Amino acid sequence: MRAVLLVALLVLTGCSVPPGHGSSGPTKAGDRPPLSALTPVADPRTHSGPTTALVAQDDVVPVDKPTPRLPVTLKDFQDTQVTVTDVSRILALDVSGTLAATVFGLGLGDRVVGRDISTGFPAAQHLPLVTVNGHQLNAEAILRLRPTVVLTDTTLGPWDAVLQLRDAGVPVVVLDPKRAMETNTPIVHAVAKALGVPAAGELLGRRMEAEIADTIAQIKRLAPAEEARKPRVVFLYMRGQAGVYYLFGKGSGADSLIQALGAVDVATESGIEGMRPINPEALAKSKPDVILMMTNGLQSVGGVEGALAVPGVAQTPAAQRRRFVDMADSVVLGFGPRTAAVLDGLARALYAP
Repeated sequence: MRAVLLVALLVLTGCSVPPGHGSSGPTKAGDRPPLSALTPVADPRTHSGPTTALVAQDDVVPVDKPTPRLPVTLKDFQDTQVTVTDVSRILALDVSGTLAATVFGLGLGDRVVGRDISTGFPAAQHLPLVTVNGHQLNAEAILRLRPTVVLTDTTLGPWDAVLQLRDAGVPVVVLDPKRAMETNTPIVHAVAKALGVPAAGELLGRRMEAEIADTIAQIKRLAPAEEARKPRVVFLYMRGQAGVYYLFGKGSGADSLIQALGAVDVATESGIEGMRPINPEALAKSKPDVILMMTNGLQSVGGVEGALAVPGVAQTPAAQRRRFVDMADSVVLGFGPRTAAVLDGLARALYAP
């Protein structure tokens, strides 16, 4: 349901850059000291002013250069039996760009022959686009690339395009559409299994978990330990040109990100599930200290001043202190191999801007 709603949001907004991926706004920071060397602000709940969060590592670093062991026969996320015999020409397509980043992280990036609009990290930018109108699969464009295997999930449509690929004899592996901290490693293992490189999947999963654990440990040294001093954060998805204003709650992925930052996700605290249109009264009542947004979303409403005009926003402590934190659509909810870098960037913006 979450995946369906997310796609509906993107179609409704006419958004060619999805939650998790975008092209405008800065994404990368230069050399900077580790989180452990930073001095946090005295009180992250009362700090004032907007901040753009940046990632230090914008590309995906491969963990290995594996040799696939094929054929592989498996049941995918939809219990469809798929046999993969050739991974020389891979397409990995989803709304967040996670699958392509994972393939590159496994060391098979040189076999990827195309990309979706969400896959914008440097190593993949040169690849031809196979999605149209934002997040619609173009079966003809895909077939022209002669893929030997397609990895996707239910966040892209139309489903007829997937059926057309299967009718043409292309193995299509459908994976779990949920993106969150807890799905990172299972998705890596599933992608690695489908491509015949399970050992590389183990390596990437362990590296990713170690990087995330190290980053969270550093965040804990920055973040207040006392519950009453933890910043109260809400993730808002806005597309001003379409008049779409959503709050991301429990199970949206934003909740696990906020919690990993040592902050309080006010949407989860308020019992909000998934993604819901902003209720002005409920938003004001939740009293967030920080409003987290995608950079393109903030720009779409006219920046901070425009966001303050959205019903319910101006009544929050965050708005009164102009405490907005934005991060590029291309990374903030993508998870996968760049999760630690995202946490690092957001932690700096929250605790040591």
